[in-house]
Amino acid sequence: MHRNKKPQCYRGCRKLSDHSSGSAVHSQHALHALTSAALVLPGLLLSPGHASAKERINFQYSRYQEGERNLYGAPHSLKPITADVLHGSGLFSLTDRTTFSFSYTQDTWSGATPITSTPLATTGGNRAYFGKGGVVAGASPILQSDVLLNRDLTPIGRDLFTKQLTGDVDPRSVLVMVSASPETRRQATFGLSHEWNEAAINVAGGFSRERDYKSSFGNIGGRLDFNQKLTTVKFNGGYTFSEIGAILDHDSSPYINKDAYIQNIVRRGSSEILRDDRQDWVANVGLTQVLTKNAYIDASIGYTHSSGFLENPYKAMSFIFVDPAELNNGLSTPVTGRVRAFIEQRPGTRNQVALNAKYVHYISPFNAAMHLGYRLSVDDWGVNTHTFDASWVQPLGSGWTLTPRIRYYSQDSASFYRPYLFTQQTYQKPQIDSLGREIYFNPTNPDALYFRSGVFGYVDQNGNAIDDAVAQTLQPKYVPYQLPKNFSSDHRLAGFGALSGGVVLSKLLAKGVALEAGFEYYTRAGSMQIGGGGSSSFTDFDYYVANAAVKFDIEPVTSSPMGGQDSSAMSHNHAASHHHHTIPPAGIMFGHMLDKAGDFMAGYRFMYNWTGGNMMHGTHKAADQRIIDQGCSGQDCQFTPANMDMRMHMIDLMYAPTRWLNVMLMPTFMDMDMNLRELSGVKDPLRSAAHSSHAGLVHETGALSDTYFSSLVKLLDISGHRIHVNLGLSAPTGKTDIEMRRTHTEEGGLIHFGMQLGSGTWDFMPSLTYVGERSRWSWGAQLSGIKRLEEKNKSGYRLGDMVQATTWGGFDLTHWLTATVRGAYTWQDRIHRDFDQFNARMGPMDFPSNYGGQFWDMGFGVNARIPAGRFAGNRFGIEWLQPISNDFNGFQLNRQGSLAATWSYHF
Repeated sequence: MHRNKKPQCYRGCRKLSDHSSGSAVHSQHALHALTSAALVLPGLLLSPGHASAKERINFQYSRYQEGERNLYGAPHSLKPITADVLHGSGLFSLTDRTTFSFSYTQDTWSGATPITSTPLATTGGNRAYFGKGGVVAGASPILQSDVLLNRDLTPIGRDLFTKQLTGDVDPRSVLVMVSASPETRRQATFGLSHEWNEAAINVAGGFSRERDYKSSFGNIGGRLDFNQKLTTVKFNGGYTFSEIGAILDHDSSPYINKDAYIQNIVRRGSSEILRDDRQDWVANVGLTQVLTKNAYIDASIGYTHSSGFLENPYKAMSFIFVDPAELNNGLSTPVTGRVRAFIEQRPGTRNQVALNAKYVHYISPFNAAMHLGYRLSVDDWGVNTHTFDASWVQPLGSGWTLTPRIRYYSQDSASFYRPYLFTQQTYQKPQIDSLGREIYFNPTNPDALYFRSGVFGYVDQNGNAIDDAVAQTLQPKYVPYQLPKNFSSDHRLAGFGALSGGVVLSKLLAKGVALEAGFEYYTRAGSMQIGGGGSSSFTDFDYYVANAAVKFDIEPVTSSPMGGQDSSAMSHNHAASHHHHTIPPAGIMFGHMLDKAGDFMAGYRFMYNWTGGNMMHGTHKAADQRIIDQGCSGQDCQFTPANMDMRMHMIDLMYAPTRWLNVMLMPTFMDMDMNLRELSGVKDPLRSAAHSSHAGLVHETGALSDTYFSSLVKLLDISGHRIHVNLGLSAPTGKTDIEMRRTHTEEGGLIHFGMQLGSGTWDFMPSLTYVGERSRWSWGAQLSGIKRLEEKNKSGYRLGDMVQATTWGGFDLTHWLTATVRGAYTWQDRIHRDFDQFNARMGPMDFPSNYGGQFWDMGFGVNARIPAGRFAGNRFGIEWLQPISNDFNGFQLNRQGSLAATWSYHF
């Protein structure tokens, strides 16, 4: 799915502590009041122009869910678009005046999306597709069809199910939908800011990567303060370069005219890839003015210039070809329109100007802040927009804050937007030369022309007859179509209005930890456009966004006016030293406990698992023919994995209600991708050809995985030796019913077992851990397991139980850096039962017997603890786990290794 990437605007961080000591009393009171107002707005950094001096780390998970599109009752099983988004960011002070920031966003989306729109009365549109057993499996995007028109070119209606003519005119339009398998985008941004007493400068850059779109961006900005910092001028400029490599849809692409982009399309196997690039330049300048002690206003103007490939390569325009001879024959009978699709064509440049204004007022009697905003955007495509938003930020006491908000948006349609277009010309009218012969060409050599006449058959340009083999490769050369220069039926360019409302509830906990949850509902309708005249209701839809976040403000170690560390920092460092114990290797889960009642730990854990190379059977390599004969439980395998990557992002939240009991919560976000290759010597070439679009392409999944809860109980804590037990549960919050999209009318069904995002069952996860230490040496051992507590999940199967035993040793290279080495043995049972829904059975990864086994690994890692200074209390760990020996159940892809990296901070 093509998305227009914009430069990420990085705003410089600024400190309240920099207010001039000579400022007037009025200015100090105004800034304090505005600070109070801004503090209760989630995401706003304190005062109107100045950022917090605290180190800050945030994690957020969001869920986007669209509602059903209006297909006027067409039977289908298309699922609306969903997106799961993981976002993490951090802000760190490198010096008193220099800060470093980073952010990482990962989103995985799937579902059905519109490709074009057509008259509802066509013979095509969203035709029901029936799968195994006559069950509706989807709606095929029928992009070539006919429509009967009256002499005013208004469609004559058809019954939605039988497609029989009703005799009445029907001007309604309908979206034509296509489905898609999950796809993941990853974006990282890094920034550096430096400030002086009345000025600041910041630079930032980053990149965004997904399967069909890559972009890199950078920007530079800053601020100047005037009038005792009551007036601030801000400026920013940025540049983005993007590369498009759109993999055109296998179902719809054969029916879409792509002549305008023929030079941009390359073939890879059975896939067509459209390649191009685009550039975006952006500039902004703004002014922030403190009005009174309770109010300020912020205004800015921005300009964006975009050039290059600005189209969405997955969108098409439906043209209705009407033969002028039939239309003008003097009869009153209906005429036939030929509906054909063309890839959309947008202008090669776009210039946008946006005006933004925001007013913030702190209302003392309510101890609340009111925020009002307006945005006007105009461009040379005719897409003029108005946005009004308002929010009320209300502290409730005891650290709670409630923020209701409302937003209205109105947009004019682009000058080249239409649901579909009529054109009075014959579709595919052959070109005729001066002798009355039809002109043909060979696609492999378009400049060489051939001619066909009823007497002599096919001849070349010299009049020589050509043989039948050459004649079969020829295609007719048609009269060029007379079409508009630019056209699009993308409903996002239509005129419409939208209203959304939401609420954010946040809770500030002790020790700089805040929790936040939000919900927003959005509804869009053409009738809601300012002044009316928006698109008809076929483009209307709604969606909601739900999110949850945890935010950490980390107090830096500061110097006291008398020199050295202040008392709170000294106390913190003393506590950190007192409670310091050796931390197990990064790959060990639930391996340590907090020592003191009331302690809190926040952390992040990343795990990467890489498989690739040879297919294995037991302890030996497996040849393709053996996989075909034995790898698919009596069926003929068609494909096998070429490589697979798995990434897990986990948030560790641990609290010690007593010195002997810790409780822990670990939400998990997972994403995976797998490349398939066709097995050499497949026995069913027809079935292989039907699924050929899967070969060489990436299957992706990603979203929220299972969530872990645990209680850790301390059994022994004496000098040099500690033992604790972990009693954990895994809640089945990860999906186990993710499907692959249908290709070439072949159902994809449920995606492979190993690509599902969770177990789908409640699982018991106990472990017993021993840790010892003496002088610079440390050691430990852990026995852990997973016991599935249910017979099957909602897709019909149950993952195998697992047992792992591991032991490690460590040596302190310095007082803050430890090197570790460990060995691990893992036994995992095969999958029990099977899918109870359709699965395409393409290869060994789709059969339960090809999972699990016995594995021996060796790990090497380092752990670092920052004992003092600005980042005291932070801990980091990294470990690489290298496979030593494998004994696989059935046929599986070889393991190449895994990486674990951790960060934690103790409060």
